[in-house]
Amino acid sequence: MHPSLLLSVLPFAVASPATQRRAAQAPVFAASQSDKLIAGQYIVKFKETSSIESLEATAAQVPDGADYVYQHVLKGFSGRLDDETLEALRSNPHVDWIEQDSIASIDMFIEQVEAPWGLARISNKSWKPHSGYNYDYDDSAGEGTCAYVIDTGIMAEHSEFEGRASQEKSFYPNQLIDGNGHGTHVAGTIGSKTFGVAKKTKLFGVKVLANSGSGNYSTVIAGMNYAAQDMKTRDCPNGVVAGMSLGGGYSASLNQAAADLVRAGAFVAVAAGNMNMDASQSSPASEPTVCTVGATTDDDSKASFSNYGNVVKIWAPGKNITSTWNDGKTVSFPDPAIT
Repeated sequence: MHPSLLLSVLPFAVASPATQRRAAQAPVFAASQSDKLIAGQYIVKFKETSSIESLEATAAQVPDGADYVYQHVLKGFSGRLDDETLEALRSNPHVDWIEQDSIASIDMFIEQVEAPWGLARISNKSWKPHSGYNYDYDDSAGEGTCAYVIDTGIMAEHSEFEGRASQEKSFYPNQLIDGNGHGTHVAGTIGSKTFGVAKKTKLFGVKVLANSGSGNYSTVIAGMNYAAQDMKTRDCPNGVVAGMSLGGGYSASLNQAAADLVRAGAFVAVAAGNMNMDASQSSPASEPTVCTVGATTDDDSKASFSNYGNVVKIWAPGKNITSTWNDGKTVSFPDPAIT
């Protein structure tokens, strides 16, 4: 029997009698940025009521093999699907929806500057640009917390991290470290000794974007799935944060994964985006349960590039933010301080 045909009968072997038929085929979605879609690549979302056994059994029958199986966020799998397999999965009673995979990326506006003004701004209610305010913070400095940086990776050996950072996971076998710099910059904004908001937090790098600064939505979801599982094994008595300064067009799958990561117990902070458009059109920024952060300048105005709209929960310094870089030095570009 052709593997694709096996998919069409598999549901009846693993489903309960009450779920052996569906009234209509599962819908197929696509992210809002059509130029970023990946031909033939899909994310398959299973129903919450479906068992892990049915998920694993179905994923195992995909002709080209599943790229990722998600058990801790989203509940589903991703991979390349031919037309026949796609149609068979749409008839599977366990499948909630299917979404064409797309590209997520970072945005770069690099400019070297002298002082980390953003730290001073977030700890002072009143503000005058270039006024030399100090950064005031409680003496715990984030001790007992853990921060997952879901990005391009972390240069863990950077002296600014004082041994509190580790590059835990890469989804690129030939790119195990941060060859881009963005993830190291985000990590420094979160927890470096000089530029970080939480100067004693533990930092865990999860590389979901290639050194080019982009990656598939399916890989970003795999990173969130990893964090949701890994956080259960960590000693983080004061809480877990997941930071994602990345995104792309609206995606139901990416938003669902982010919501599931929140439900797993993480505070998920995401950048609103750098396209100067309504953030409700992008993901994961449009997910209501995450903390979506817009970027401001040192005069408290919206940064010209920052996305905006009702989904933005908070505004934070996000232009010319000095932080760590993957060459062991520092550089400045947009990373809202809360992410």
